[in-house]
Parts: sequence; C-alpha cells; structure tokens
Amino acid sequence: MVAVTNAVSLPGDPVLTDRAAGNLDQEGEPVSDGTVPPPAADMPDPDPWDGVSRVNVLVLGLDLRDDESEDAAPRSDTMILLSMDPLKNTAAAIAIPRDMWVPVPGFGYYKINTAFRFGELYNLPGGGPQLAARTVEEFLGIPVHYYAQIDFQAFVDFIDHINGIKITFDEPYTLDRRGKWNTVTLEPDTYVLSGEYALAYARDRKSEGDDFDRSDRQLEVILLIRDRILEFDQLPGLVKNAPAIYEDLSSGIRTNLSLTQVVQLAWKAREIPRENIRMVVIGPSQVTIEKSPDGLDILRPIPDQIRLLRDEALAQESVLAPVAEGGLLRLAADENARIMLMNASSQPDLGERTSDWLRLQGLDVVGVGSSQYSAISTLDLRGPAPYALRWLMETFGLTQGHIKFSFDPDSDADIVLILGDDWASKNPMP
Repeated sequence: MVAVTNAVSLPGDPVLTDRAAGNLDQEGEPVSDGTVPPPAADMPDPDPWDGVSRVNVLVLGLDLRDDESEDAAPRSDTMILLSMDPLKNTAAAIAIPRDMWVPVPGFGYYKINTAFRFGELYNLPGGGPQLAARTVEEFLGIPVHYYAQIDFQAFVDFIDHINGIKITFDEPYTLDRRGKWNTVTLEPDTYVLSGEYALAYARDRKSEGDDFDRSDRQLEVILLIRDRILEFDQLPGLVKNAPAIYEDLSSGIRTNLSLTQVVQLAWKAREIPRENIRMVVIGPSQVTIEKSPDGLDILRPIPDQIRLLRDEALAQESVLAPVAEGGLLRLAADENARIMLMNASSQPDLGERTSDWLRLQGLDVVGVGSSQYSAISTLDLRGPAPYALRWLMETFGLTQGHIKFSFDPDSDADIVLILGDDWASKNPMP
C-alpha cells in the first residue's frame, strides 16, 4: 500500500496506482501524469438528480462463505438503508442488525437476513434484493426505491479503486482478512486500509457489542469512504471513469439503479455537508433479545421505538421533543394509525361514543367491538404508530404496564384499544 501523510503501510497490501485519482506521490497525494482527470471545476456536471422527494436505497452485503458454492443462496450479511433528501440537502443511514425478527412477505416470521435467501431460493420476481427491499419497507414503514447488492469482492475492488480508506486506531486492533494466516494486529497509529483490510474491519464482530458494534463500524466505513473521495477530490475522476469501474465491479453488484442514476446520486451526495448526515443503528434500546420458536437468538423489535429512531434519523432532529400544545395530536392524526376500539366497560354505548370523539380529534377509528369486562383500559400495539400511542397513553392515563406489544403487519389495525371502566368514569367527552 502507498502510504499517506502520517499513515503506516500494511503487510500484504496491493500496490494501488493509477486508480480513479491517478498515481500518488510519497505522501499519498495525486500527481498529474497526463491521465489524471481535470479538477471538478473544469468538468461539466452530469445531469442533476431530478427527484424532489427523499430517495431511499437499500444496500445489501452478502454473507458468502468460503465453503459455499457460487450457486448457494446466501443470506444478507449487511443491511443499511441510505436516505437522501435533495431539497433539504440532508442524508441518513439506518443500519439494521441481521438477527432482527420480522415478517418476511409470503413466508412468515424469520430473521431479516433470510429475506434475500428466500427470494433467491424460490426465484421470486426481483430475486433476493427485491424481497429484502420489501421486507425492509414493511419493517420500517417507508418506501425503498432502489437496492444495491454488493458482494465481498466488489466491495474490496471498490475500496482499492479509491486507494483505500484512512483510519486511526487508538489502541491495538486485530483484523482477520479472508484466507488462512492473514490475521494481523495493528498497533495504535493511522493506517490506510486497502479493500481486504477494510472488509475485515467492517465485518469484525469480536467486540463486546457484537452485531451492534459491527453495524456501527459499517456506518463508519461509509463515512470514511465519503471522506476519502472528498479528501482526494476523486469524485470527478470516478464519474469520468464510471463506465470502466462499473464494468470492473458489475459481476459483484446487482442493482435496479442505472449507471446514470448512480452518477447523479453521487454528484448530489457530495454537496451534503458532514453535519447534515445522520447515522443510526437499531440497537438495544429498540429491541428485546429473545429466542425464536426453534431456539435461535433473535432481536425482537419494539415498533414504536424503531419508528421514533427512524423519524429522528430522517428528520435530522427529534420530531417528538418538545411539541407545542396540540402538536402531538396533529402528529398522531397525520400518522393515520388505524385504531380498533373494544368496549370492555359496564357502559354499553362507551365504544361508539369514544369512536365519535376520537374521530373528531382527527384519528382514524376503523371499527368498534366488545370485549370481556375490564376495570382498566389497555392497549395492544400491532403496528408502528408511536405518536398515536403516546397521545392515547397520555389521554387515557395508560402506563407501560397497560401496553402490550404484538407487532403484526397483517393486522387490520395498528392499535387495539380496550376501554375499561376507568375511562367510563373519567373522560373528557361531552
């Protein structure tokens, strides 16, 4: 590897020369040899991205193991949703742990990383990427416009195309590259990681936080790639050489983005300042650690917490804190959560009266039924509806002990509210 300023070379690295940024001098800076693209100011901009709303792209890394044949249907090793808002000039990334226990459309509940495998095994339209995108779309409750499936070798080749990523370790760090006898412990210093080292860093799961920390590292790598491209001002060269690079990587990339769309998105993304990029990992605060029916370790999502994290990432600020008077009710109404009422009180007409009142508040009541008598009101959350949940909890005086989480995307209601005698005796209805 060619070193950069204050960076240490690593054993076994390829000599990275004449990539997209051209040759490098001894300090890792690009030098002109007549083949380096001209500066960005001298290059015509590609056609601008013509979208006016947020663009969401699911990035999938494949879990290809050394002992599997090329024909085997792998699981996804990495799932990251990249989101860009061209109007607000903001971007976000949401890392989804692979052990998340979710409904895979058409198959029932499984770990989220099996969606890709099922799509491939059963030869579904769009294959593994499309089924993975549908699964994430239903899980997060937002559209997934595009996907990009990248295998390990394509990732390695891309990192080498941008002359590696620069990273500083403050303490010894062990990296286990693919193949035998390729483990190396790096002493505290600044390094430029080639593709194989970058892959080992992104895939490492030996830390205390396991997959949560691993997701953090993968988001870090995304930012390091961005920083590396901007540091060397390589984007113009990458755009100029995009067809050749695309051809070089095409065997390991599967996407429904055209090359033109990739270039347009990349060109727009470079305008987004670092402080406008939000990176989040669905972590311990948004899940419970449990066992699947067949004994697998799984992460069961807490829907309202995941929805809040998602909204925080995409809004670039917490949309729940604080809200003006009436603001929470407006958020709940805009959420369009489907609410089913079940009257369990001693007042026969309480369900219909409450339904009429909630509709006056702008909420969507989809039905009214009856249930076995209960003195206490309770709520069953079946879909991602955090604002409606919070407003109903405050309005009906519910505590966490009154809430049941049974996430079910096939349910006819997002919230089932059971009305007890406590609501019958104390409510603001006329």
